[in-house]
Amino acid sequence: MDGTRHETSLVWPGLRGSYDAVGDIAYALMRVVIGYILFMHGWGKIHMGVATVAANIMAKNGLQPSLVFAYAATALETVGAVCIILGVFTRFFAAAIAVEMGIALLFVHAAKGFAAAQGGFEYVLLIGIVMFVVAIRGGGRYSVDRMIGREL
Repeated sequence: MDGTRHETSLVWPGLRGSYDAVGDIAYALMRVVIGYILFMHGWGKIHMGVATVAANIMAKNGLQPSLVFAYAATALETVGAVCIILGVFTRFFAAAIAVEMGIALLFVHAAKGFAAAQGGFEYVLLIGIVMFVVAIRGGGRYSVDRMIGREL
């Protein structure tokens, strides 16, 4: 390897402008959809009650202190998800959610195999990797972080 970067050429080079034009919009859409999915999981935890989440999920999977883990997961999946959607403090919340998904993978889902339908790690792996990429890339062009000109 000579250290130079080579891009692939498009079969239809005329599409380059279209791809470039929608790239930032597609990234924002991905951020919003993932944020919404996370928010709905957090909303479920709120309706279940944090004490129930602590007892039925965290403690049963060996996550102690279970109430702290329950509050952290609920906060990240609600407040953090809204921040991901809006693109505010994006890197911080994306990194925190990636860590949360890593903990969920290791302590809750890994023993159940891959398939999410059987309680496996498929879903948390996907969300965790997407949040890792968002933490590296930041909010992007269509974010509050970009509007204010500051991010972590």
